[in-house]
Amino acid sequence: MNAPLIAIVIVSGALGLAGCENQQDVIAKANTQDNATQRSTEPIVRWYNQAQVERGNELYQANCASCHKPDASGTPNWKQALPDGKYPPPPLNGTAHAWHHPLSILQRQIKVGGVPLGGTMPGFGNKLNEAQINEILAWVQSHWSDDIYHIWHERNAQASK
Repeated sequence: MNAPLIAIVIVSGALGLAGCENQQDVIAKANTQDNATQRSTEPIVRWYNQAQVERGNELYQANCASCHKPDASGTPNWKQALPDGKYPPPPLNGTAHAWHHPLSILQRQIKVGGVPLGGTMPGFGNKLNEAQINEILAWVQSHWSDDIYHIWHERNAQASK
């Protein structure tokens, strides 16, 4: 892996953990913004379809569930470091920090894993192709509430600019 990519992975991981906010706090902040009414009345249009979610479930169960739990609930005390200083697998169901990251970073996290950041998650880039990674992310995001998905969608759009 080249030095710029390692630096990007390290910085994005550190920012992700440092920027973790409580889900309810983020929703409360978002609901005080001018677009809260617009957000709550707009229909939810997600980037994925039901077929992707179904394929993603199979892939998630085979590759991710052993650490992040079959229902994506992760480890209850995921913010508490283990004796080795590493953090346990977080929930992916919208109650932790995965939704703070744009799609490109979520995709990269699955491809590269957390080992370059000092974590334990292996990279799956040599096992899963891009479509399969997106199917896993579709399944994961299907567990996010509409409020969380709306906030993620706005952040993802902003990151794409």
